[in-house]
Parts: sequence; C-alpha cells; structure tokens
Amino acid sequence: MTSLNPKQFLLSLPKWILICALVGIFSGSASAFFLVSLEWITQFRIHHDWIIWLLPFGGFLVGLSYFYWGESVAKGNNLLLEEYEKPKKVIPFKMAPLVLLGTLLTHLFGGSAGREGTAVQMGGAIADQFTKFFNLDNSERRILIILGISAGFASVFGTPLAGAIFALEVLYFSKINFKSILLSFLVAYVAYFTVEFWQIKHTHYSIPKIPELNLNNILFTLIVGILSGFAALLFSRSTHFWGSLFSKNIKYPPLRPVIGGIILAIVIAGLGFTKFSGLGVPVIVDSFSNPNEWYDFLLKILFTGFTLGAGFKGGEVTPLFFVGATLGSALSLVIPMPIALLAGIGFVAVFSGATHTPIACTIMGMELFGIAPGLFIAIGCTIAYFSSGSVGIYKSQIVKGAKYKLYQRFL
Repeated sequence: MTSLNPKQFLLSLPKWILICALVGIFSGSASAFFLVSLEWITQFRIHHDWIIWLLPFGGFLVGLSYFYWGESVAKGNNLLLEEYEKPKKVIPFKMAPLVLLGTLLTHLFGGSAGREGTAVQMGGAIADQFTKFFNLDNSERRILIILGISAGFASVFGTPLAGAIFALEVLYFSKINFKSILLSFLVAYVAYFTVEFWQIKHTHYSIPKIPELNLNNILFTLIVGILSGFAALLFSRSTHFWGSLFSKNIKYPPLRPVIGGIILAIVIAGLGFTKFSGLGVPVIVDSFSNPNEWYDFLLKILFTGFTLGAGFKGGEVTPLFFVGATLGSALSLVIPMPIALLAGIGFVAVFSGATHTPIACTIMGMELFGIAPGLFIAIGCTIAYFSSGSVGIYKSQIVKGAKYKLYQRFL
C-alpha cells in the first residue's frame, strides 16, 4: 500500500469527488439499463424456449462483433487487471457496448453466463475515459480503474460495501493508498443509489434460522468451506480448459461460439437442461428452501465453463452463486444445519475461492443475508479461499499474501 501526501490529497479531493460522481452516475445508469434489458430478455426466453435452438446464430453475432471490432477489448476483466498493474493505454470505450451486446445475446439465446463481468467492464471502460478529460497520470489511472470496478460491482448486485472492497481486494491492495480506499467506497455508493434512483430491484435472500455457534456447527461450516473451495477450483479450471480447447482447435474465432452454440442448444433444449440457462436466479432462490440434486452444481460448472470458453459473453459471479447455493442446499441432506444457512455460506464461499477475495465475499454475505450469520459466512469464505488452489477465474489476477505463500511452500 503506497503512502499519500495529506496536502496533495486535500487539494485533489474536489476533483476526485467530481470524478466519483460522474463514474458512479454513468456506471450506475449503465448497470440499471443492463439489468432491465437482461430481465426483459430472460423473460422472453423463458416464454419462448424455442429460441435456444438459435444459440449458434447468437454465438456467431457475438464472435463476429469481437473479431472485427473488439479484438483490443476481448480480454474483458483481465484487461482491467492488466492495465491496473502495468498501465499502457486508455481502455477503449467500445468495451462497454460490446460486452453489453454480447451478454444480452448470450442470455437471449440461452447461454449459461453471469452479469458481473459485464457491469465491471462497462464501469471500467466508462471510468477510464476520464483519464484524458482530467489529464491523469498512470498512478491516477489506477484509481480510475478501481472506481470502475467498484461502481460496476456495487451497482449490479446492490452491495456497495462489498463492491468497494472487491475492487481493492481483487487487486490485492497493490499500489493502493488511502485516497483509493476512500474513493472506492464513495463511488460504490453513488453507483448503488443511482440504480436505486432508477427504481431497479435486486433479488433478496434470507436466512431465517441461525443455529448456535458451537464446535459441531463450526466443524460442519469448515466442511462446507472446503467443498466450496474445491467447487471454485473446478469452476476456474473448467472455464480455462474450455477456453484453451476452443482456441487451440478452432482457429477462426467467430466459429468458436457457433460450434459451442450448436452443442449447447442440443444439450440444453434437446435434453431438457433449461434450468442451467442464463443466470439461474430462480434456482438460486429455491435452493434456500428446497434441497437440490447433488449434481446440480456440477452441471452449472460444466455449462458455464463451456459457454464462456466457447466465446460467449457475461460474467462468472452469478453462476458461482448458483454453484455455491446449490452445493450448500444439497449438503443439507447430510449436514444437520438449516438449509438456508448452508446455501448462503456456499453462495459466497465459492465466489471467495474463485476470485481470491474472502473479505469482500464475507461483507457481501452480510449485506445480502444480514449480520446474524456473519461468523459462519466468514469461516466458510476464509476456508474456501485457502482450499481453492492458486488459480482463479481471472488469469491476470496477481495472487499474493498468505494463500500465495501456502501454495508456494507446500505445493
């Protein structure tokens, strides 16, 4: 963490408050439009499930758009991480409309993907445009990228505290000063309230029954955390595996999502796996009250890894929520703890393991489910973080700290 001159901080504060307001409002509005569009598209697909057979066509549109216009932004979230670590040039604004269009097409035709990547990329692209307008140097560009990630995450999930911390933690607090921390929280709340202003509703979850924090329940939580970490490891490796397989064997990029779309359409529509299409929010909500099949989380890993690996667009986080919630829900059949608590722990713990962000995920769990299950959530997220391997969903993420030292020493 870098130091900061107090006098310089005070002099630059008005400028950065203005930047936070602009980034938060624009990013929050973009997320609001995205969430409304995504809901409309999801409902259309649900009521016209035949459209899944057109998934290869949707894949071709996504592939063509990135091949001809989006090569410079095809890395997505990894580009944001790379530009933060080694700033080179301003992220092209076209990242925002391209990822928006690609994600909406993916969901319209039934691909299995999330939404966080879209919001974060839109936020990052929007924020970085202020580099030239305010004549910012590379160190200040890093702050902009933090603001974009924070605003995008906070606005799309309705979790401003987690969004602010996620933006800092996913970068492992590297080259971050007090100003970055303060502004990350400020922009997260601006973006969050912007979405509220547009009257966009987020999904609500509840854990009505919290058991006593005794030794048995701590041990059960440790087991859930370990299994969540393994699920996160499998998710990350699956996504990277399919991406590598498609890129090695299909040299023409626009053809990759076409081939992937054909396979997905046959399996999803032909074999009746429609519940794994799109975000899967209804399945997530249901998992808090009804036990899932033991293999549901594995199938979501398979479908999402294949969808994203083939070149479709969207995020990984909501599918990670799906994986964790259904895993925890299924474990309720063998672990004597409330099903909602197990689903909630898995919900954020798998996310923690896949992104190396246990602090943000713990905070997110408490924002979504309340303070009461906080200790269970913190244990689950921490254990999942350590048991998920050294490779997460973001290839360009720098992994350091206790986890890095643990895997370097013993593996």
